[in-house]
Amino acid sequence: MKDDILYHFALGTGTHDFPALFGDVKFVCVGGSPSRMKAFITYIAEELGLGSVGADYPNICAGTDRYAMYKVGPVLSVSHGMGIPSIAIMLHELIKLLYHSKCSNVTIIRIGTSGGIGLEPGSVVITSQSVDATFKPQFEQVILGKTVIRSTNLDDQLAKELMQCSKEINEFNTVIGNTMCTLDFYEGQARLDGAICLYVEEEKLQYLKAAYDAGVRNIEMESSVFAALCNLSGVRAAVVCVTLLNRLEGDQISSSHDVLVEYQQRPQKLVGHFIKKCLGKV
Repeated sequence: MKDDILYHFALGTGTHDFPALFGDVKFVCVGGSPSRMKAFITYIAEELGLGSVGADYPNICAGTDRYAMYKVGPVLSVSHGMGIPSIAIMLHELIKLLYHSKCSNVTIIRIGTSGGIGLEPGSVVITSQSVDATFKPQFEQVILGKTVIRSTNLDDQLAKELMQCSKEINEFNTVIGNTMCTLDFYEGQARLDGAICLYVEEEKLQYLKAAYDAGVRNIEMESSVFAALCNLSGVRAAVVCVTLLNRLEGDQISSSHDVLVEYQQRPQKLVGHFIKKCLGKV
């Protein structure tokens, strides 16, 4: 292609100088919510000593309301919305953006929220591998009418480095475990409180305990395609999610707003420490 238009970012190689804008990027952090990713770039700017108090960071994708993107120094922060389709679209364009920008040795980390299994709320899970709703470590997609199965393993060494960072911070419980990626928040995650529920609590608990026995420690809706696309692209990647509740004890997220805000800062703190350590600023 003469020009490559990254439609959902409102960016294009014919209209933007990608190497000048993004060529120094070494860390990309992605998460569901635009406001959370703006909060992360503000946090990491202060941690790296690259921002002034009260500084504002413009949304690089201001020409669209699909995704938001912020940058400071070598760190890019991008929102991906909810679910596999939304993060998949973002990742295709993000990976092309990094390629066109001639970036090298980039680490991509998803920071997010999840439902825990057998963990205290507020625990952080570093994903060893993403599994589907039948506990298989794979991402299945139909391409050209044929089912294609891709690996969902994540970088073991990166997971260990992040775990070491959590030990150094020593502020919250962190574990390495499998993450179950589902297609839905309600029935797909065995919730009893959706508009439709055709199973009983005993069946729900049986399923979640089977997930726990298969090494699953949390549930979310993006990790499988994230791992698959990063694997295929040869990009070092990790998933770091905080658990907002223990699903063995309920379905609804009932913690106070302030508690949830503090929980959501935990993956940011962990990944922030990791980035600082990599840059020799700890």
